Amino acid sequence: MRPIRPGDRGPAAAEIRTVLVRLGLLPEDTGDDRYDPTAERAIRAFQQSRGLIADGVVDDQTWHALDGARWQLGDRPLFAARPEPLTGDDVRALQERLLEMGYDVGRADAVFGDRTAHALGKFQREVGLTSDGSFGPATMAALRRLGRKVTGGRPQLLRESALLHHAGPALVGKRIVIDPGHGGDDTGVTVPDGMLRWTEADIVYDLASRLEGRLAAAGVQVHLTRNRDTWFPERERARFANDLGADLLISLHCDGHPNPAAQGVAAYHFGGPVGVTSTVGEQLAGLVEREVAARTGMLDCGAHAKGWDLLRLTRMPAVRVEVGYLTSPDDRAKLIDPVFRDRAVEAMVAAIQRMYLTKDSDFPTGTFDVSSLRTALAAR
Repeated sequence: MRPIRPGDRGPAAAEIRTVLVRLGLLPEDTGDDRYDPTAERAIRAFQQSRGLIADGVVDDQTWHALDGARWQLGDRPLFAARPEPLTGDDVRALQERLLEMGYDVGRADAVFGDRTAHALGKFQREVGLTSDGSFGPATMAALRRLGRKVTGGRPQLLRESALLHHAGPALVGKRIVIDPGHGGDDTGVTVPDGMLRWTEADIVYDLASRLEGRLAAAGVQVHLTRNRDTWFPERERARFANDLGADLLISLHCDGHPNPAAQGVAAYHFGGPVGVTSTVGEQLAGLVEREVAARTGMLDCGAHAKGWDLLRLTRMPAVRVEVGYLTSPDDRAKLIDPVFRDRAVEAMVAAIQRMYLTKDSDFPTGTFDVSSLRTALAAR
């Protein structure tokens, strides 16, 4: 969809206002078709509550989140639709309820896919209902009658931790997807510099290529979501990683801000006020931003939870790394330096390896020697 911005008017703006009224974020539906400052403030509050960028612009991600927020559990039947699955807050509520009772839906991502249908079918069999994997009044009544089965911990944390432990410490054979942000006509943050023009898309593609080489040298099966001249929406990038059955996804970006003093490295994982946090993603995000900051001297801006599509829709732990601000003179001088990019990539490799190590065999931040990975591989 075309992004709806403050000041726009028309049927799309009117529909946005209608949804905001239904969600209780606007006081009443006046039939207005303007995306005015009142609606903009309501959208910013909604974006903040959903872990989205609170910029007041209704783009694809914000509209999908708004559309999904209309539904509460029990408002409609739920089933595994083809080709586009049902999504919404009602799906997330069902997934979280099944997780609480010990049924494996994977991540509560608000998408009613095959895994959710299978878990729901198993629940239906155990309570004596027709096991069709679809949600209707009888299943809703059964959910209301039953309490929790899992106590004393978060089932998502238990499952992700078990999978990480089962994967073993070696990187050899693991499948990792690297996502260079933007691409094609979408250059991302762009900064003119004399006769040159630095673009986020070019810098992160170079970082991705260097990271691909380092990981491949350590025995990792590496896949990039795009080549130098192509662009794909986040949902397609997530589908690509899911179809590959990847173990991890690393998305690379540079940030930008009107204030040139804004600088530093940050990392993001799935989570936030709505939904279940990816615990392994949170661990990896923290490792990446600390390693990059320690090895490059960049300001450490921390790890944060977000509900972006690429983080939410991937079935494996995924992180997005903002490797500095291209709009900062200090960060830009580092980002355009190939030596710095090598150090940043080395930091990411160290973070990935440390995530798979046990506490007893882990290393302090900034001290793990990634060349040992190639040495160990050559000795095999």
